[in-house]
Amino acid sequence: MKNKKYLDKFIIPFIIGVIAIIYSCLSTEKKDNSTNSSNDVINITLSKVQGSPEYENASLNIKSIEMGDEKSKFSFNIENYDLGIQTSKNFDYQLANSAKGQHIHFIVNNGPYSAHYMDSFSKDFEKESNVILAFLSRSYHESVKNKNAFILTQVGENQVDLESEFLFYSRPKGTYKGTDTERLLLDFYLVNTEISSYGNKVRATIQDKEFIIDEWAPYYIKGLPKGEINIKLELIDSSGNLIETPFNPSTRKVILE
Repeated sequence: MKNKKYLDKFIIPFIIGVIAIIYSCLSTEKKDNSTNSSNDVINITLSKVQGSPEYENASLNIKSIEMGDEKSKFSFNIENYDLGIQTSKNFDYQLANSAKGQHIHFIVNNGPYSAHYMDSFSKDFEKESNVILAFLSRSYHESVKNKNAFILTQVGENQVDLESEFLFYSRPKGTYKGTDTERLLLDFYLVNTEISSYGNKVRATIQDKEFIIDEWAPYYIKGLPKGEINIKLELIDSSGNLIETPFNPSTRKVILE
C-alpha cells in the first residue's frame, strides 16, 4: 500500500511530465520543419524560353514622325510581320498573352512600354528630350531580336549619344493574376552591345536573388511569391562592373495577385 501511494504521488506525475516535455519538443520540431518547407517552396528560378518563331526577316522602320505641341504622330513601315494576330507557337508557353495579338513595344526613356497594334499612332511626351526604342513584339510580349526589328531614335533636344551601349527593360510589367502569376516573362532589349560568357552580361536581381545572364534570350521567372516583386536589370562588363550608360540600371515593381 505504501508503495502504491509513493507511485501515485511521485512516479506517475514524473512520467506524465516527461511525456509532456517530449511531446512538446516533437511538436516544436514538427512546426519548425513545416516552416522550413514553406520557405523552400519560394524558390525563384530563371530558365530560357524556347520554341518561339524567330521572324528573322521581320523589319521595322520609321516612315514619318510629325511633332505636335501636344501629341506627336509616329508611322512605321513593317515587313514580314503582321500586327494584330496571335503568334504561332509550338510549345506550351503558359505566359500572359495579349488577346489583341502581335504589336509594337514603344519605350520612351526606358520607361514602361506602351503596346500598339497599328503601324501609326500618337504619343505625348513629358520631357523635352526623349530617347525612343520601338521593336516588334509577339502576342505574348516576347520581343523579336534581330537587327532590323527595332528602331532607336530621339525627339526634342538631342542630349544622348545613340551609339552608346544600351539595355532597355521590357517585361515583366504591371499586375498579374491567376495562372499568369505562375510564369513571368523576363525580356529586355540590347542595342549596340552583346552579352556572352566572356564579355558583357546582364545581372538580374529578382527580389533578393541574383542571376547572371550571358545569352540574349527570353526567360521564364518561376517560383515567385504573391505580392510586390522587385526586379533590377544591370548591364555589366566582364569584371562585373556596372557599365556607365544611359538608363542603366533599370528597376521595376510588379504585382502578383
